[in-house]
Amino acid sequence: MACFSLAGFKSGKLFAQDGHAGGIRSKAIPASGERIPVIGMGTWLTFNVPTSGSVFRQRLKVLERFFELGGGMIDSSPMYGNAEAAIGAALPELKADTKSLFAATKVWSASDDAGRGQFENSFRLWGRELIDLQQVHNLVNWQSHLKMLREAKEEGRIRYVGVTTSHGRRHDELKRILQNEPLDFVQLTYNAGRPEAEPLIQLAADKGVAVIANRPLGGGGLIDRLQRKPLPSWAADAGIHDWPDFLLRWIVSHPDVTCAIPASSQVVHMEENMRAGYRPALDAKLRRRMRRYVEAV
Repeated sequence: MACFSLAGFKSGKLFAQDGHAGGIRSKAIPASGERIPVIGMGTWLTFNVPTSGSVFRQRLKVLERFFELGGGMIDSSPMYGNAEAAIGAALPELKADTKSLFAATKVWSASDDAGRGQFENSFRLWGRELIDLQQVHNLVNWQSHLKMLREAKEEGRIRYVGVTTSHGRRHDELKRILQNEPLDFVQLTYNAGRPEAEPLIQLAADKGVAVIANRPLGGGGLIDRLQRKPLPSWAADAGIHDWPDFLLRWIVSHPDVTCAIPASSQVVHMEENMRAGYRPALDAKLRRRMRRYVEAV
């Protein structure tokens, strides 16, 4: 079995001691066939920072490493304070190649006019003329906002349209939307401690909708709880190195989850997160064993 080390990362490729070399795994977006890396990056809390100063410089290092390791999707929202502005300010300063960026953000307002304002503002904050994915955040005023986003997609201003939920909320409403509305993406909370979204993931797959898993580490709470316990002895047989690797590989090994978006404010944590994208997918039997172990902790 190959032995993994962070030193094995080089220019977005993994060089393990067995000589294996390969890029980060990717999955296809059902609506287009376009492939995106299975590990993306969320920005809730972590990128709600000023656009200059020492904290901002630290976030630059995190973003630099994200792209060096083959990162693609960065997910944000007007709800996340200054996150969109921080990302937009950081991107031009990076030395790493950012061509793989898949810019994903959201509209989050009960008002049609305010939602339109947020939509327009995102282009300015990100510094982009085209945004890859626009989503209705937590289904707020989703009927009106979806209409707006579909019009923008037809105009060529955005490439994909989606909706989101978080914390396991509003699943019944999300189910109805998936059944009745054409979507490119759905985003929901899914991790080994919160697996109840699996019927929605199956429905999304049946409808040809890509799935983004948010809160993959339980907003930090799940991993904090698990790190008080040792990894099971059998994890090493699957090349699982630590709890972030355990949790993220469990998610992105689901055949119908397109991408997970852990958030990070430290380079070392970014490396830990991205590592999961370089390892092989786990089979269904092992995933069931992993889930049972988490439930028992």
